[in-house]
Amino acid sequence: MTTKSSGFTLIELLVVVAILGIIAAIGIVSYNGYVASAKRKSAENVIQQIALGQTEYYSDNGNYYYNGSSCRPSTAFSTNIETNLLGGADNITPQMGYEFCVAANSNYEIFAQEINGTCLLKMDDLNRWCHPTGKCTC
Repeated sequence: MTTKSSGFTLIELLVVVAILGIIAAIGIVSYNGYVASAKRKSAENVIQQIALGQTEYYSDNGNYYYNGSSCRPSTAFSTNIETNLLGGADNITPQMGYEFCVAANSNYEIFAQEINGTCLLKMDDLNRWCHPTGKCTC
């Protein structure tokens, strides 16, 4: 007496679900790394735009635009930078995940701080990238 099985066993289904869970976990980690890297690259591009805006601002006014001699990036500073250096363009968006500020004396430094994060990007007037603690990566 032989019986014919017409479905999957519970063990087979659990194994398939476990394998799909592992693949999904790997994919989510990879995707989050990709998103963080894309946001950092967007912030670096905006810093480059701000540096170009500083050159034009200096040419027009004889001094550099700044938020203060020492600044902490914020939404208000980011909006002022867009108005004064980027021609009012909405280049700094909340989706980017970074806030910006500019400190200046006889030269300038541009800072970008990740919102609710630890990544702080900094570029000086000589286009040197550096992290204030010595690291150049986030």
